[in-house]
Amino acid sequence: MLVKLDDPAMFSKAIELISELVTEVRLKVNEFGMSITAMDPANVSMIGFKIPKSAFTQFEVGKEELGINLENLKKVLKRCGTKSSLILEKQENMLNILIQDRIKRNFSLSLIEIESEDINFNEKTSRMEFVSRVELSSVDLIDSIEDCAVVSDACSFIIENGKFIIESKGLNSARAEFSDDSTITGENCKSRYSLEYLSKFVKGSKLCDKTVLNFSQDHPLKMDIRANNIELNFILAPRVETED
Repeated sequence: MLVKLDDPAMFSKAIELISELVTEVRLKVNEFGMSITAMDPANVSMIGFKIPKSAFTQFEVGKEELGINLENLKKVLKRCGTKSSLILEKQENMLNILIQDRIKRNFSLSLIEIESEDINFNEKTSRMEFVSRVELSSVDLIDSIEDCAVVSDACSFIIENGKFIIESKGLNSARAEFSDDSTITGENCKSRYSLEYLSKFVKGSKLCDKTVLNFSQDHPLKMDIRANNIELNFILAPRVETED
């Protein structure tokens, strides 16, 4: 396996985001591109990540599955500059990483055995039912999640009569209401989610102008982020409990 990215910035940012949720992953490479699917240790969230074959300027692969420690990979990718290109090559039980700019720098990471379940993201999510879909400004979503995190550790996503609302209620409260600049479809529903996880997810929203949310009444949330040849998808279990 040998693949090359002429602009690895998005790949580096995606790996950094995923590393906040999981420490070890299976990095799969096949004729379609590169992908990661992983469940966080608490089984509260799931992450899907894809880069298509077309994003690479060199792509020599069969079918590979690499066990990667994300903390180690993240540290190496941070060594890439704005004009660097990145080459990843598997040799026996090592991942060789070449960063090319004014000088050539080589790193080698040991591949590891992953003991967790091998998850098929599409298979898992195909069983989930989402009655509502919201496409909204990523900046506005980030601001609203940050607002809610000031007053609580969870917030509710609400569809109510064509409006989308993000709300935290307790001794203190925060509320944001979206309508005109957002695409809102589906049924009235409400579901509550952990802000600890949402605060990590929306870091990915910084990579794109729009973020898509799919959810149902007291059901998991699916957050979709697409930007510059990468796709990030997050699944988050609901917090079903008494209101704050």
